[in-house]
Formats: sequence, structure tokens, C-alpha cells
Amino acid sequence: MKSKKQAKTRGINTQLTHGGYDPHSYHGFINPPVVHASTVLFPDAETMKTRDQAYTYGTRGTPTTDALASAINELEGAVGTIMVPSGLAAVTVPLLAFLSAGDHLLIIDTVYNPTRRFVDDVLTRYGVEVEYYVPELGAEIEAYVKPNTRVIFMETPGSNTFEMQDIPAIVEIAKAHDIITMIDNTYATPLFFKPLEFGVDVSIAAATKYQSGHSDLVYGLVSANEKTWQQLWDTQLTLGVCPSPDDTFLVYRGLRTMGLRVKRHEETTNRLAAWLEGHDGIHDVLHPALKSHPGHAIWKRDFKGSTGLFSIVLRRQSEAAVHAFLNELQLFGLGYSWGGYESLAVHVNLSDRTVSKRDYGGPIIRLNVGLEDFEDLQLDLDRAIAAAAVAEQS
Repeated sequence: MKSKKQAKTRGINTQLTHGGYDPHSYHGFINPPVVHASTVLFPDAETMKTRDQAYTYGTRGTPTTDALASAINELEGAVGTIMVPSGLAAVTVPLLAFLSAGDHLLIIDTVYNPTRRFVDDVLTRYGVEVEYYVPELGAEIEAYVKPNTRVIFMETPGSNTFEMQDIPAIVEIAKAHDIITMIDNTYATPLFFKPLEFGVDVSIAAATKYQSGHSDLVYGLVSANEKTWQQLWDTQLTLGVCPSPDDTFLVYRGLRTMGLRVKRHEETTNRLAAWLEGHDGIHDVLHPALKSHPGHAIWKRDFKGSTGLFSIVLRRQSEAAVHAFLNELQLFGLGYSWGGYESLAVHVNLSDRTVSKRDYGGPIIRLNVGLEDFEDLQLDLDRAIAAAAVAEQS
């Protein structure tokens, strides 16, 4: 859906509470209708021929999708936003929209693994040249640009290890060479980082995470600027990649409390990260909001906050210690994804990386900090670290 111009005078929680829908446009109900639709009827043959009415078919939008798109456009500062049925689809659709056989794609090496799998297994099969770059590159990325470079795909912080990228420097190089820039902004959400305001062309989010917030659906959002909107929209229509109206409504409902939830995630996460940094059972904490993080200066310059995801590097090296740590956890569930209300932990595998491979000094555990109380999560982690030490000595 294409955006209407809106004033940027409201606070973020006011935007989240009131954005996207006018109750008086639908009998005063404060939530938008959940429209289950395929066929839309036309009043006469002339209108059917011209399609001169608000809605023409279910895949082209409904009042439900319009409400969510309008709210996201306001948050992102976007010309338009498409909605797709998963976070991975939010990656694949824009890549398919702007890459063709013979094009060159530059993509960060610390990217989300399913994105890498799509790029390596599908795009290369269709004749796209793929090249990975290290996350530390800023303006130096110009050395990797080729005459056929069409897209630069970024993700910051880096997946699982949280390296920061100098987005403004990369965008400046991209614009000089007429290259489309895309970023997976799932970690920060538009509350803490607005890619389009930094000149990025396409902002991608797995709304499975903070926008929905309750670990009960999968969903993706892609927001675009004026330059890229029409081609993105046309590609989605051509591919027919559409989400369900019920999931759309749940994401829209999740937006109402996202500001409050993300702030709680941030506060608890920062307290835990600072405590873990001083723990003798932890070798390192990978979290850009910490002053010790190599990318902290970039994070502080560009971001308005951090969310509930970071990683720790255990001092204990053995697989037995890793398993003991994970098995001892009671509040941190063992499961994939993140951004929901419950805390999660997963042992990170970085074997897919190429140009950015390095030794982090021990096993990496990624933590998703939920909405539980800090003291309870602290105790849970402390017990797990102790269990890892016992297992290492056994």
C-alpha cells in the first residue's frame, strides 16, 4: 500500500496506538475489520473494465492490509509497504524484484542463514553473481563494486555475532554507482533505526519478531522509497505472495504494544549483558549497546536503542559444557526465532561464513531476552553457567 503524507509530530507510542486506521471509517469500531477476501464485485461493466474502485481482488489489498501498511509506512517513513507470509519471504521478494541474470549482488557475510541459503541455492542458479563482504566495511566497499553490481544487501547488527555496519558510508557509495540498497532491519525495528531516513532504498523486517511479539505467527514486511516502490509492488503482485488476513490483523494488534514491549526487552537485556560481561564463566558478550563492543560508536551514532537479542561466549569449551548450560536453563527455552515475550537460547553455528570467519574464543550462545523479571533470568543464567563449569571438569 502506498503511504499518505503524515506529520511527524506524534510520539512513537502515540503513533503505534493510533496509526493506520480511523475507527470512524468503519462504524466507530476501534480495530479494523478482518476481511477474508478473494473476489471483489464491481457495480457495472464500465467499472470492471477500468478497475476504478478501491479494491479489485484479495491479492491487491483489503481494508485489513491497508491498515497495517499505513501504520508501517508512518513508522518507516516509506512510500509503500508490502506484506508477505514470512520474514524469509520479506528477503526473497525484494531480491527477486531487483536482480536478474548477470547482475552482481554484494551481501554481508554475517547475514541470516536462510537468506544465505536462498542467495547461494536459488539466485546463483538463476545466473546472479554473489559476493560476500565483511561487516567492518564502510566506504571501502567501493573496491568490491563492479559495473554489474545491482544490489548491496546489509544486515546490522550482524546475525548472531552483532557486528555493526557503517550504513551511511555504504549508502553514499551505492548512490554514487546507482546501486539499490536493502537492509534486514528486524533487530532494531523502525523504533530504533529507520533505514530509509539513512538513504537505504528497501527496509526489510520479519514481523514474526517484535511487531507481532507473541511467537504465534510468521510474517514479513518490506518498506520502500519512491525509487523502488513500484517495482517492489509489481513483483509481489506477479509472484502472488500474500499473507492471511488473520495474521495481518495480529501483527497490526501487536504494533499497539510494541513500543512498551521493546523498551522492556531493552532494559532487561542491557542489565543482563552488563552483569554477564563481568561474570568469570563468560569469555565475551556480543552486544553493541555495551561500551566494550567494537561497533558501539556506530551503534550510538545511528541507533536510538537496542532490543532483546545478544550473544555470549562461554569460557567453557566442550560440547558437554554447552549442553549442560542449555539443559540447566528453566526460563530460557531452547528454540529458534526471537522477539517474543518468552526468553530463548540457542547454540550458534557459524560454519556457513566465508570471508568473516574468526575465532570468538569459545562456544557462542544467542539469548533472546523476553518479558520476565531480571532477577529470575539472572538466576537462571547463573545456574546454567555453573552447570557448564561442572560438566567441563567431569
